[in-house]
Amino acid sequence: MSDTSGRQRPASEPTTETERANERPPVVAVEDLGKTYPGDITALDEISFAIRPGEVVGLLGPNGAGKTTCIKCLLGLVEPTAGTIEVASVDAQANPRTAYSRVGAMLEGARNVYWRLTVRENLEFFAGIAGNAPSEVRDRHDELLERLTLAEKADEPVRDLSRGMKQKVSLATTLARDVDVAFLDEPTLGLDVESSLELRRELDTLATERDLAVVLSSHDMDVIQDLCDRVVVLSDGEVVADDSVDSLLELFRTQTYEISFEAPVDTDVVSRLRTTCEVTNVDHRSTQTVVTVQLPDGNDLPTVTAEVVDAGGQLHGVSTVEPDLEEAFLRITGGEES
Repeated sequence: MSDTSGRQRPASEPTTETERANERPPVVAVEDLGKTYPGDITALDEISFAIRPGEVVGLLGPNGAGKTTCIKCLLGLVEPTAGTIEVASVDAQANPRTAYSRVGAMLEGARNVYWRLTVRENLEFFAGIAGNAPSEVRDRHDELLERLTLAEKADEPVRDLSRGMKQKVSLATTLARDVDVAFLDEPTLGLDVESSLELRRELDTLATERDLAVVLSSHDMDVIQDLCDRVVVLSDGEVVADDSVDSLLELFRTQTYEISFEAPVDTDVVSRLRTTCEVTNVDHRSTQTVVTVQLPDGNDLPTVTAEVVDAGGQLHGVSTVEPDLEEAFLRITGGEES
C-alpha cells in the first residue's frame, strides 16, 4: 500500500491522521470529572474524554449543560469535586504550575490583550509571564506576525486596530510561547465573513503544522464543522456524544430531497406527495414549486418523482439535502442551540 506521496507504507502503519494521533498519549485527559456546587447542584457528572496532539475538538452544549464549568475546570479556574485532569501527562491538580505552563487560552467576553500596548509588546508580555525573555521568542513572534498578517501592525497599539485584527492579536498572544494545547472560546465572534474565514484558515494551518491540540467552543456551527476533527457534546452535565464530525453527520443522515417542479394552478402535486412521503417544507417560487421530502423506509426516489409526474407536474430537478452539524447537535441534545 502507498500513501499520496507514493511511499510504500507497511500494512501495520496508521493510514489516517486520526489513527496516527490515537497512537500518541493525549495532551488533555479527563477521567470521571465531576463538579457539584453548593445546594447539591451537579454541573458535571463524572465525564471522561481525551484530546490528542494535532486534534481540533469542539466542546458543545446547550445552556446549563456544564460546558462553561468544564472549560474552567480544564483551565484550573474552578476546582473539581471529583475525577482527574492531566495536561501533557502531568496531573493538573497535583502540579498545576507545570501542567498549565503548556496551556494557552483565548477567552470570549474578556480582553485577552492590553490595548495600550503594541502588538509586539503584547506578545512579549504574555510570553514573559511564562519566563521567556524577548530574545528567546523573537523568531517565534516574527513567524506568528507574518502568518497572521500582523507584521505591518507590529508596532501599533492594539486599540488602533480593527476588530478582526484584535482577534488575531488575541490568537497570537495565546501562541506567543510554546504550548501543547490551546483553548479558544468564540474566536470568530463579531468578525465579518471575510475575517472569520481567514482566521479559520490560520487556525487550521497552525493546528496541523505545529501539531497543536485545540479545544474550540463556539455558537457558530459552521466554524465547528469547518475546523473540528471531533466534537464532545455535553447535556445535563454528561457527555452525550464524542465522535468525529463526519460520523455524527452520518448518524443523522436521512433520505431527504428537494424536488422542484412546475404544475398547473389547479393541480395539487403536494397533496399527492403527502400520501407517499413526509413533506417537511413547501416553497412556492415565481416559476416553480420546491418541496422538501423525507423518504420512509422501503420507498425510493423514483416512486416519489413518479407521483409528481402522475399528478400533472413537470419535474425540473431533484437534489439531496445533506445534514449539518447544527441539526445533529439539536437532535442529540433535544433542545435549543447554545
